[in-house]
Amino acid sequence: MLTSLAMSEQVRPQNRYAKWQTFSGFRFPEVPIRNLGLFILLLSWHICSANASRVCDVQSYGAKGNGVSSDTQAIQKAIDVCRSKGGGIVRLRKGIFLTGPIELKSHITLEIDKGATLLGSQNMADYPPAEELQQQSVTPLIRASHASFITIRGGGVINGNGQPWWKAVYAHDASKFTAAQRPRLILLDHCRHVLIQNITIENSASWQIVPYDSDDVVIRHSRILAPAHSPNTDGIDPFSSHHVTISHVMIDTGDDNIAIKSGQPDSQGPNSPSTYIRVRDCVFRHGHGLSVGSEVSGGVQHVYVSNLRFIGTRHGVRIKSGRDRGGDISDLVFHNLKMTDVGIVLVITGYYPKIPLHDTAKPMTRLTPRFHNITIVHLTATGAKSAGLIEGLPESPIRNLRLQDIHIQAQTGMTIRYATLTAQNLFIHAARGKTLTLLAGARLISDPQDADR
Repeated sequence: MLTSLAMSEQVRPQNRYAKWQTFSGFRFPEVPIRNLGLFILLLSWHICSANASRVCDVQSYGAKGNGVSSDTQAIQKAIDVCRSKGGGIVRLRKGIFLTGPIELKSHITLEIDKGATLLGSQNMADYPPAEELQQQSVTPLIRASHASFITIRGGGVINGNGQPWWKAVYAHDASKFTAAQRPRLILLDHCRHVLIQNITIENSASWQIVPYDSDDVVIRHSRILAPAHSPNTDGIDPFSSHHVTISHVMIDTGDDNIAIKSGQPDSQGPNSPSTYIRVRDCVFRHGHGLSVGSEVSGGVQHVYVSNLRFIGTRHGVRIKSGRDRGGDISDLVFHNLKMTDVGIVLVITGYYPKIPLHDTAKPMTRLTPRFHNITIVHLTATGAKSAGLIEGLPESPIRNLRLQDIHIQAQTGMTIRYATLTAQNLFIHAARGKTLTLLAGARLISDPQDADR
């Protein structure tokens, strides 16, 4: 029943995204109907009903749950046996289950009860080298590959126990312990029909939840946590994935709360885009805000973000890329955002990681960032350090950026370069300096009824 719940939210995307087609004056292309959608939904109900009573308790397969003995083999055996019988629930009752990497399979529900913790091993040798996300990496704590109908739930905790990796980064071993060389917590590789709900996910050595080239992923009613100083502990990173819905999630991390990605820097291609990503009704505490990028060589299209709160994050909305990692970034809508005490409210830049003071146009390539058709409506920010930076490339200016009903109180104002911005009811109060600075290649199309800003 719960597995089919993910399908019920995603099997008819033309209904879920219908309001995008006319939102804020843009017309988004319709999502094709999946011809087998109804059949798959009914089949998933049948499978879930048949397997709902099958529970594979990991302690029946030898797990101790004492936080000291390794339970890796027992947990994996429970998963494998449950899958061999057609699927079911792999259950962790109260206790601390210490584990190295495990692999989920199709038609498996990983149920971690309230009072139970799945605790990642801190032995770096438990995470062998692997190729993940088209780069040399290490094996994640929880992995699923080419699997479908997966659920993670239960009210308990998945703790990546990533402190030794963070310490290595702080010790300036960054070249050895890049984000890719630290185990991610949950990696969904080419998976379909995934539901993650009612779970706390925390303290990954690197990125925490990564749907990679996956389709129909729902993440909701959960918490994703890591200390503010922990490096690269992104909350959720949809990577070349489609039809991803993130809702009612509280994310408090040391890096991007959410980062939508596709492709790698200097990619030879081809790369799949990320498309039809919906983020709604979430709260971000600390972290670097909601990002698109920086690695977007496959492109990102059709993103709808609504009803978010940002409290003390380093950024609010950040759309970022660079000449070595860009693609087509278009048809993004952000609606009803409230920010309190953030660093920079809005960043849209074709320069990452560093922004030069002066630049000249370069030849356009497949990896040149191309930002266009971006709408931000109903944004309120108080206590910010900076209102924002909007900066395209000389050879690839930002096109069709629309800001409507924006109210920002910040220490400093907003700077625009190589971008065309249409503003309606844009109000910026800067404690010092100019509220709005237009540099080379900047064009502001303003509602004539707007007051002087």
